[in-house]
Parts: sequence; C-alpha cells; structure tokens
Amino acid sequence: MNPGKVIDPYRLDENLRLIHYEPHQVETNFQFPDDKRSFARVAFRCVGVGKCRSDSGTMCPSYMVTREEKHTTRGRARLLFEMMNGDVITDGWQSDAVHESLNLCLACKGCKNDCPVNVDMATYKAEFLSHYFAPGAHRRPLFHYAFGFIDRWSRLASRIPALTNFVTQTPLLRNVTRQAVSMPQQRKPPVYAPQTFKAWFAKRPIVNERASPVMLWADTFTNHFYPDTAQAATEVLEAAGYRVVIPPEGLCCGRPLYDFGMLDDAKAYLEQVMTALGGAIEANMPIVGLEPSCISVFRDELTNLFPDDARARRLHDNSMMFSDFLVNRAENYQPPRLERKALVHGHCHHKAIMHLDAEQALMQKMGLDYEILDSGCCGMSGSFGFEKEKYDVSIGAGERVLLPKVRGAAEDTLIITNGFSCREQIAETTNRQALHIAEVLHMAMDTSRGALRDGPPERDIVQRRARAHRRANQRAATVAGLVAVGGLALWGLKQRDRR
Repeated sequence: MNPGKVIDPYRLDENLRLIHYEPHQVETNFQFPDDKRSFARVAFRCVGVGKCRSDSGTMCPSYMVTREEKHTTRGRARLLFEMMNGDVITDGWQSDAVHESLNLCLACKGCKNDCPVNVDMATYKAEFLSHYFAPGAHRRPLFHYAFGFIDRWSRLASRIPALTNFVTQTPLLRNVTRQAVSMPQQRKPPVYAPQTFKAWFAKRPIVNERASPVMLWADTFTNHFYPDTAQAATEVLEAAGYRVVIPPEGLCCGRPLYDFGMLDDAKAYLEQVMTALGGAIEANMPIVGLEPSCISVFRDELTNLFPDDARARRLHDNSMMFSDFLVNRAENYQPPRLERKALVHGHCHHKAIMHLDAEQALMQKMGLDYEILDSGCCGMSGSFGFEKEKYDVSIGAGERVLLPKVRGAAEDTLIITNGFSCREQIAETTNRQALHIAEVLHMAMDTSRGALRDGPPERDIVQRRARAHRRANQRAATVAGLVAVGGLALWGLKQRDRR
C-alpha cells in the first residue's frame, strides 16, 4: 500500500523536489536578505504544509472565499517555483497564469506571520508585478495610477475639497468617475475632509515645548480623510507629556505602490523619506504611526529594499504603532479608564508585522472588556476592495466573520480597528462607524473629565465626523449650484448672440 518505504526503499537522491532545480538568477527590486538575496530561493521557500487552507487566522483570505488551491499561499508559491524552474511555465515574468493567481492576493501579509516557513506572498506579488508591467511588456490599467499615486491626487484634492467632493459624491459625476477607474458602482469614494490634519496642526500653538519630541507620522489617509484621528492622537501624546512634531509636507511611505508592483516609485518615495527625516533618524526620534499599513512599510519593505542602508535600519528600529509607543516607550504612562465593551478587529499588517500585544496591554489598562475577533482580513485591503473585478471577493472576506459580528453588536459596544481600509469596509457595509484606538483613548480622557454628553461616548466622535462630511457636501452643493448657474448664464448669452 505504500511502496518504496520499508521494502526496497528509494535511494536517498531519488524523487527529491530540487534534484533538477537549476533556475537562472534574476535581478530583483527587493533584495531578499533572508533568502541569500536570491528570488530562486524565495520560490522554493514553501514546503507545502498547507496551513494556508485553514478557516482561521489571517492567511489566506482569497482562498477562504474561493476555495481554490491556486488562491492559497501554497498554490501561488508553487506557480512561482514552476516559473523559476522554466519547465511547466516557460514565459517567466510575463506569465499570465502566475498573474491570474496573484491577482486575487490581497497583499494582507497574513502568510508572513501565519505560514510555518514565513512565505511573504505580498512581497513576491509586488516583485512579480514590477516585471509583468515593465516598460515594453504589459500595459498598466488606469486604476494603478489612480490609486497608486493617491498621495499626489489627495494633495491636489485637499486644496479644493469642496470641488473634489462634488465630483466624487454627486450621483451622475460619481458614476462616471467610478467607471473611468474601474471602481465598482457599489463603492462610495471616501469624502475628503474640509481641513487636513497638517493644516490643523500648523495653526495650533506648540505644547510641551521642552518635552521629549515624538514624530507623529501623518499618513495620507489619516491626513486627508480622517484628520480627527490624528488630532486625537496628538492630544493623547501631549497628555502623556511629549512634544508632538510632524513630518514635512509631501512625504509618503508609498504603501499603495507595492500593491501594483510600482517599485521604482516606491524606492524613490522611501529615499525621499530617509533624506527628509535624516535628523530625526540620526537622533533616534520615535516615529509613531496610526495607519498599520504605513508603519509596516518602515518595519518590513524598507529593509528589504535597502538592506545595506544604515538609515533604513534606524528608521526600522524607531518606527512603531501608536499603542506600541504608549506601552513600551512612554515612561510611567497610565491611560484613563473606560469600562466599556468592545469588538476589536486587527488590521492584517498590524497582526503580521507588529502584532497586537501592545494593543491588548493598552486596552487592559484602560479597563475595556474587549473581544479580538478571529476575523481574518476585512476584505478591503487598501485598493483591493475598490477594484471592480475583485469586489465579490472583498465582500466575501468581510462577510465571513467581521461584518456579521459588527451588525450583531450592541449599540453601546465600541467597534475598534486602526486600519483606514477596515474602517471604510465597516462604514460602507454596516450602520456602524469603527474607531481608532487613539480616538478611544481620547474618548476616555473626555469621559474622565466629564466633557462628554449623555449617551454612547463614541456618538460625539461619529457626529463630529458626520458634521465635517455634511459641511464638505454642502460646499460641494454650492459649487454645483455655481457651476449650474454659470452654465445657464453662458447658454443664455449664446442664445442672445444667435438672435
């Protein structure tokens, strides 16, 4: 029943996977220092255990929805192995079969933590796409440029947020915009805040002028869409006795670029960051982030792209999440109490790269009665959920655990998640608004000094956010009215000239 094992066993050099594995070495953007700087070694890191076929943990969200082997981490790793081997897949980096398999990878990085041998499919996907869409090869979709460079478009949009929101929120124009960039009609483009966090910060006086400085990394999403989250974090850090500074305008970690394999641009972004923050990096100033996907760039991709750069290593060592700083770096910090129930969804990159230990310690000190959901990935995963062809998988991943749990939670139960994508998925598919841990801490501060009105404490935050969005929409309506009046006036003038 099992020949070749006990009687007449195989020779030691028979039936070995790598006996004829002689791939050619390829030039890559990532250096893969843990794999002897060889993508050929990367391609056979997977040993086929199959833990990625599980229904728990984060890995692998697309398989949990489709149930197809080619959408597991193992299936994708096998295709990369065959690509490098060159016998079955003969068109290398231009293989449509490999692209099809990787296309539904959410780049959640769950496999980097959950996989027994730490296969990092998000990085392998980025590397593959950088060659698949190389100049002269396949043509990039417009969607890649629209979302890959969202930091640039957002800086332009924030100068005229009312007009931007008019274009993206008005029904007819919104439909045209979504169609142009292949966004599903079911998705609502995020609303730009009337004032960015950096604009708000520039107008306020310096607090704790002589205290130790902490750099609050104002990422693109927090700065332009949820500035109140960064405002809350600023006031919490100042209450903890620190002087908050922020990075110069125009810096971005480039996180969306990795999803599309735009690695030349991503490297240029990181070079700009390391140059602009040279003084802070040299001084070992803590770089505290609110968005897990951004801090994970500094903790993961940065040293993979620049393994020999001392600045990259220092930035890696001194970059941390907001909760990590308060628990592990802020001396004698005691958070205010907030005895409430909470459902907590961990952002994929947070769980995989930084882990939730500090988050849990902080919530315990606050007195929260919390439950961390085994919800895997929310399904939005950056731009993934905004792509038309991936919408069903995006919703399917969220509907496994997270979204039903949120809908079933009591009104006075807090919904906590730090990821911008996670909060957007919850806001679009449920009647709840999730909060960042910084907002929850700020809420606890307000509660302790009696600054909140009666009712659920999160109501103040949600209502403030809703008021900001209403103001943005009112400005958009005003712009629409002016455009309509102007158009009618021009039409009237033309009619008069004809007469």
